[in-house]
Amino acid sequence: MDIVIYLFEGITALDAVGPYEVLTRLPGANVRFVGPERGSARTDNGALALVCDAGRDEIERADILLMPGGFGTRRLEGDEELLEWVRRIDRTTTTTMSVCTGAMVLAAAGLLEGREATTHWVSLERLAEYGAVPTERRVVTSGKYITAAGVSAGIDMALEFAARTAGDELAMTLQLGIEYDPAPPFDCGSPRKAPPEIAESIRARFRARS
Repeated sequence: MDIVIYLFEGITALDAVGPYEVLTRLPGANVRFVGPERGSARTDNGALALVCDAGRDEIERADILLMPGGFGTRRLEGDEELLEWVRRIDRTTTTTMSVCTGAMVLAAAGLLEGREATTHWVSLERLAEYGAVPTERRVVTSGKYITAAGVSAGIDMALEFAARTAGDELAMTLQLGIEYDPAPPFDCGSPRKAPPEIAESIRARFRARS
């Protein structure tokens, strides 16, 4: 099972690393981190670098393509060379998935047109600009496409994928192995639960970085 996780400047680290911790443990998994070229890609705050083991021109196919999110995806939405590469690899995949605003890249490539999809709640309605159907669920499956909401939802997505492809028992084993048992100190992990002023501060941060 060849799994390609795309890296780029301005990525949110957990969007890639969270699913990686699950996907790399699937039977027969061969995970490759791929970017515009070999080398490093820095996260959206610049503090962490992730390594691209291959440039995208070296990759002709994948069973699974994962597009993470981050503030850098705004630029990728207009990168036609990347979008064409995404379309080309997508033609070879059995599953194409995204985390957070990675869905905006899949949508910009035309892959989510007419499909239900999700992304980070701040960007959710923008999916409609590309013909997708914005859906307020943590993980959304439409055919071979799986989209996850913001950041931490990528772990949920990967576990759901593991259950679908390798069975519930293995997925539960993986969940226990990474001790994924969320117990956050505050019940404000969605805009419906958070105080309005906190939600607005997040919106303002996104507007400033767009």
